[in-house]
Amino acid sequence: MDKTEVKVMKNILSANDKIAEELRNDLTSKGIAFINLMSSPGSGKTTLMERTARELGNKICVIEGDIQTTLDAERIGKAGIQAYQINTGAFGGDCHLESAWIRSAIDEMDLTGIKTLFVENIGNLVCPAEFDVGAHTNAVVLSVTEGEDKPLKYPLAFQTSSLCIISKIDLLPYLDINMEDIKENIKKVNPKMKVIELSAKTGAGFEEWINFLK
Repeated sequence: MDKTEVKVMKNILSANDKIAEELRNDLTSKGIAFINLMSSPGSGKTTLMERTARELGNKICVIEGDIQTTLDAERIGKAGIQAYQINTGAFGGDCHLESAWIRSAIDEMDLTGIKTLFVENIGNLVCPAEFDVGAHTNAVVLSVTEGEDKPLKYPLAFQTSSLCIISKIDLLPYLDINMEDIKENIKKVNPKMKVIELSAKTGAGFEEWINFLK
């Protein structure tokens, strides 16, 4: 029988990873920290950014990722900081952001005086964790309303992040939730993960977040 040559496709993420590394190096050279925020929809990422903007002012800017609408970028803009919207509906409605899209957004932004660049990734605990967007730090936002089991059900987002922000702690008195169980499950998935508990609404725990950024 004649032998048939089979070509093996290269890592489909290699092009994304190459751009991500170039982007990371470029931002490092400019003294800009880049933080990629991942979470389920409704975890409070945008509210977190609004309060962070009030604390740090125009030293930060935000890239918003959504499938449709510019609602989140409009909210951030009203907080007085620069925001850029990426809608993946134009790319088939992808549930994640890619490094090439981030680089294109940055090319259109004014980073003069910026100390920290945030990207609010698309609300999803699966797909965004699979793509390196060039961030120096991946952070996952977990609302107390989501229950204790999310780190166990969606481990990759927690394994690829170095920080977990447990949000909406002002709601704890109204929920049947055990905070210690949440933190224990986080540590089961990623023992080295730093955890910050806060409420962007009341400001509780926010000082630790701001100190982390500084």
